Amino acid sequence: MKLGKNAVTVLEKRYLMRDEHGEPIETVDGLFHRVANAIAQADSRFDPKADVEKLSQEFYEMMTNLEFLPNSPTLMNAGRDLGQLSACFVLPVGDSMEEIFEAIKEAALIHKSGGGTGFSFSRLRPAGATVHSTGGVASGPVSFMRVFNMATEAVKQGGTRRGANMGILRVDHPDILEFIDCKKNNADITNFNLSVGITEEFMEAVREGRKYPLIDPKSGETVKELDAREIFSKIVESAWRNGEPGIIFLDRLNRDNVVPRQGEIESTNPCGEQPLLPYESCNLGSINLVTMVKKTSAGYEVDFEKLKDTVFKAVHFLDNVIQVNRYPLEAIDHATKQTRKVGLGIMGWADLLARMGIPYNSDEAVSLAGQVMKFITENGREASRELAKVRGAFPLFGESTFAGGAPLRNATVTTIAPTGTLSILAGCSSGVEPVFAYVFIRNIMDGTEMIEVNPILREILEERGLYSDQLMKKIAKEGSLQHIPELPADIKRVFVCAHDVSPLYHIKMQAAFQKYTDNAVSKTVNFSHDATVEDVREVYMLAYELGCKGVTIYRDGSRAEQVLNIGSVKKKEEESQPALAAPALPVQPASGLRPRPRPEVTCGLTERMKIGCGNLYVTVNYDENGICEVFTSTGKAGGCPSQSEATARLVSIALRSGVNIEELLDQLRGIRCPSTIRHAGMKCTSCPDAIARVMKKVSDMLEAQKLGNLPQPDVTTKADAKTPHGEGRYCPDCGALLEHEGGCVSCRSCGYSKCN
Repeated sequence: MKLGKNAVTVLEKRYLMRDEHGEPIETVDGLFHRVANAIAQADSRFDPKADVEKLSQEFYEMMTNLEFLPNSPTLMNAGRDLGQLSACFVLPVGDSMEEIFEAIKEAALIHKSGGGTGFSFSRLRPAGATVHSTGGVASGPVSFMRVFNMATEAVKQGGTRRGANMGILRVDHPDILEFIDCKKNNADITNFNLSVGITEEFMEAVREGRKYPLIDPKSGETVKELDAREIFSKIVESAWRNGEPGIIFLDRLNRDNVVPRQGEIESTNPCGEQPLLPYESCNLGSINLVTMVKKTSAGYEVDFEKLKDTVFKAVHFLDNVIQVNRYPLEAIDHATKQTRKVGLGIMGWADLLARMGIPYNSDEAVSLAGQVMKFITENGREASRELAKVRGAFPLFGESTFAGGAPLRNATVTTIAPTGTLSILAGCSSGVEPVFAYVFIRNIMDGTEMIEVNPILREILEERGLYSDQLMKKIAKEGSLQHIPELPADIKRVFVCAHDVSPLYHIKMQAAFQKYTDNAVSKTVNFSHDATVEDVREVYMLAYELGCKGVTIYRDGSRAEQVLNIGSVKKKEEESQPALAAPALPVQPASGLRPRPRPEVTCGLTERMKIGCGNLYVTVNYDENGICEVFTSTGKAGGCPSQSEATARLVSIALRSGVNIEELLDQLRGIRCPSTIRHAGMKCTSCPDAIARVMKKVSDMLEAQKLGNLPQPDVTTKADAKTPHGEGRYCPDCGALLEHEGGCVSCRSCGYSKCN
């Protein structure tokens, strides 16, 4: 197998089968044999003489050679009792109490099985509308979204996977203003990604500077008119503020709806890349393009022969997934098999470009993107036609837009999905994104640091005698190669990271892939922290003009909350300061006064504490007056986030109000939680006790510094110290820097992903 050490670690932590005590009962090699065997079995349903063993070996080699990997649920569940192999689903939400709560129930069952869900709330009547059956008034879409969100929270607390949702509302719904602002507070509706469903009529109104109608979904009548440019500006400003909502071009989704008689496409999966009809599922997999490169006398080029062979095997694999999948609902089983949509995508695109010496932000790269994706889609359809000769066309083929042509086994064959965890397993760049960082520092459990370097960059630097650990640490600190004087211009030209790429080229690349992709392309346009609202507006307009089906943006540091690693908190990049001098012992304001304001600049540390139901990350920050605030964050495995956050907030207020720290420690220490009692060897007895222990450690450190017994702690961060910090920047499992890309969020350090 070609798996790297980090890939093996992630598989062992998140994917292997375990016994009732949580101990692994299979090896990494066994995992891939399990998946290959389970998926290959589908062939025997169509041909009793099929050589399933040979096919299983082909699938095994394709995966372990890191040429293709299916979505995470397939790796986790194929060949196991659960057997749910799909990544995400779309559920309908009808305009009655019965239909709404049926959708909530169905979503809970899907989340329990490990899948994500997409919803359109556009059919719900607006808030305040009359409910004739009861004489009451309707709550409106946003109100019910909060109910869906709480149901997801309940399922999440009982399981190990976070339930992911997509919420969509049409731009012409009467409640669109409330929808745009409903996540203004980052702590609100946290289990949803949001997108506004944009129509062609609305975009024409934006261009022409005129009003557009709001339509009551119940009566179909116009209830009001709004200025299109004002609403578009409001969407843009909200996205600039914290990345939401994104936008989805509904008419474009339905332009490519291959079975329009089955209804309109109203929603997508949680990352925006798979438009689906109600109850359809997305069954995804990705080809690792960096393995599709061959060396010639002239340099490196795409190995199209190998790529074609891999496409044919991958489409075969994904069609088998549909056949052996155990769907969480009967309606999903039926709808999925009516169209048999598969989503073959790619990863390692940025690595392929680097290997070929092509800058990501170049017209040459954009042109190659279209060439490669056109080749994949055309050969994917040819593979689907070959399968149809033996297995038959998808059942709705006769009423599809393909009717009259050669039968197809699958209504769609290509989708470009986020590949956060998969790209970690494959050791390549994610999806069609530029590389987020070419060098970063991984913190090992014993406190040592390990330098992680993009293998292509390392190879080139070593060949040219430029590699050194010192240089790699400098690149990691800068976050980019562009301002490293020791590096030649030709290397800096090719090895551009996400923040080196202009928004224009982010969108041009997305549009190039979208042109030849059946479904949609999941991609995030990464902005620097100082990007303007106008910058976001230009990207949204450009996405529309270049033919994208949607767009997601993220402005660095725009979701401000706590810091999960040693570091200094800055409001603006330009406010970067050297480490603070060692503070004196805590000096508190006189009692009875309002809490002193939180300082703009603090130092602190974070410690991971093992609690009975998972990990608790406790951050204690201080300034020249002593300890001034405490933050907590629970790992994905569980915990009591609301209670621990409340404790931390009250402690922070008390500290800045003059309460003696020893009084607080006396109150917190020793509180016992039943979950810790059940586990031997715990270092704390509860979340409050864990908070107290870290506070005591920082207090002792500050005392020792005052006495001159300890050096000032290093306050450098895993990210550049001048980079703004915030929620969404650090992994909830390990505290490492997160990557916002592919419409999703993932951690290169431990394999955490919001989406899979």
